[in-house]
Amino acid sequence: MATKLLAAVITVLALLGHVMGQGGYGPSPSPSPSPSASGGGLAVGYYDSVCPNAEEIVRGVVKNAVAQDAGVGAGLIRLLFHDCFVQGCDGSVLLDATAANTQPEKLAPPNLTLRGFEVIDEAKAALEAACPGDVSCADVVAFAARDATVLLSGSGVDFAMPAGRLDGRVSLASEALGILPPPTSNLSALTASFAAKGLGVGDLVVLSGAHSVGRSHCSSFSDRLNSSSSSGSDINPALAASLTQQCSANASSGGGGDPTVMQDAVTPDVLDRQYYTNVLNGSALFTSDAALLTSLETKVAVLANAIIPGLWEGKFRAAMVRMAAVEVKSGAGGEIRKNCRVVS
Repeated sequence: MATKLLAAVITVLALLGHVMGQGGYGPSPSPSPSPSASGGGLAVGYYDSVCPNAEEIVRGVVKNAVAQDAGVGAGLIRLLFHDCFVQGCDGSVLLDATAANTQPEKLAPPNLTLRGFEVIDEAKAALEAACPGDVSCADVVAFAARDATVLLSGSGVDFAMPAGRLDGRVSLASEALGILPPPTSNLSALTASFAAKGLGVGDLVVLSGAHSVGRSHCSSFSDRLNSSSSSGSDINPALAASLTQQCSANASSGGGGDPTVMQDAVTPDVLDRQYYTNVLNGSALFTSDAALLTSLETKVAVLANAIIPGLWEGKFRAAMVRMAAVEVKSGAGGEIRKNCRVVS
């Protein structure tokens, strides 16, 4: 079986090499989508006439925040994913609880560990001072995720982010809990989750590369450390031992009941293709990471991203733009909030 799989992988890689020679694979140029290409009326340079320094303002705030704590950058990338998958890319994950809505998205269990809200607040305040009422919170989230990507990749992943999103008015924890795929998901569940948002298996594999940065709570991968678990045998034994020690030591030293560890122990603060090598080595944390090796299509994609310089970086640029265009609000379906935490 292993011989057949290896032969299949070699065959597909040969096909990939053939396509690369025709320009279909390899490093992709930074996308500059037109409004029609982006969907929802999004456009690169959307604020050029009404708030020409909008992106520069957001970039400055994000740069300062990431310089102080690289983990905030990872949090901003994750924030975009969690926003776009629930109610679309509309800033609904930013809304605080109110008397009328005591359970917004950010209070759903998958969102309790989100980071970067203060960065969005600071950027929005600066934008309101410069261009009152012009820039949506949803666009601030998208810009901030792009800027964090550029900074954490050492400018290896740089791209234009289309804008023109409006802010949503609906934010429900119950929706977030039902839609966001947990780290224990298998490949079928992950594929279905992405398909529901108009994203493909390729996007799933590429966007999973964001697990190259940030920290994870031990509870998110504890199922893989349990030797009695059906999925526990696919994790690197040395890593499993190290993680067990880290999680136990941090918990016993007063670090809380659910400690955190780096998602990528090799290049922990760099957004790069190391993630795919980790997946192949059984050194990625989540069941959802290991799931990428459970089909030939995704396993070949993981292998290609790991060994072909520039391939993942180019695809990540395009996938981020696609994800940031999911179910955007327009017209009467949205608004531009003055305060990202409160519906106007």
